[in-house]
Amino acid sequence: MTSPPAPPPPPDDGPDDGGDADAPRPVPTEHALLTRFKTALDAVLRAVCVTLFALLVLLVTWQVFTRLVLDAPSVWSEEAARYVFVWVSLIGVSIATGEKADVAIDYFVLKAPLAAQRVLEIVAYLSTLTFAVVVMVWGGWTNAHQTWDQANPVLPVSAGALYLAVPVAGVLFAFYLLHHLAGTLSRRYAGVEHTAPEEGVEL
Repeated sequence: MTSPPAPPPPPDDGPDDGGDADAPRPVPTEHALLTRFKTALDAVLRAVCVTLFALLVLLVTWQVFTRLVLDAPSVWSEEAARYVFVWVSLIGVSIATGEKADVAIDYFVLKAPLAAQRVLEIVAYLSTLTFAVVVMVWGGWTNAHQTWDQANPVLPVSAGALYLAVPVAGVLFAFYLLHHLAGTLSRRYAGVEHTAPEEGVEL
C-alpha cells in the first residue's frame, strides 16, 4: 500500500511589503532631474567651448599671419582673441567644475572620521557656492552693467561684453555646485556610505 502524495508547498507571496529595514532608502528624484539637466547642459557647453576654441585658433593664426607675413598687424583680431579667450576659459572651468576635475586638497580630509568628511564636503560646497553667487554673479553683473556703455575702440561690442563672462560663469558654477551638493545630501538621505569626499571638492 502506497502512502498518499505530499501536498504541494504553499505559493511564494514574494518579499514582505515592508521590505528590508536595512535597505537604503530611494534617492530623491530631484537629484535625478538635476542630473538630466546637467547632461544636456554639458553637451551644450562642450559644443560652445569647441566652437569658441576653433574661433580663437583662427583669430590668433590671422594675427600671426598679418604680423609676420603682411607686416601689418591686425588690431581687431588681437582684441577679439582676448574676448574669446576669456569666455572659453571661464566656460571651460565651469565644465571642469561640473566634472569634478578641479584641484582638490584632501590630505587632511581623508584623515578625518567619515562623519567629519561629510560635514566638510557640505561646507566646501556651500562656501564655494556663496563665492559663486556673491562675487561672480552679483559682483560680475554689477561690473558688466557699469561698463556696458563703454565702447570698444576696435570692436563693435562694448567692454561689458567681456565682463559679462564672469556672471555667466558664476551661474554655471552655482548650478554645478548645487548639483554636487544635492548628490551628497541624496546619498546621505539614502544611507549610502562613502569613505572619502568626492573628487574635486575644494577644501
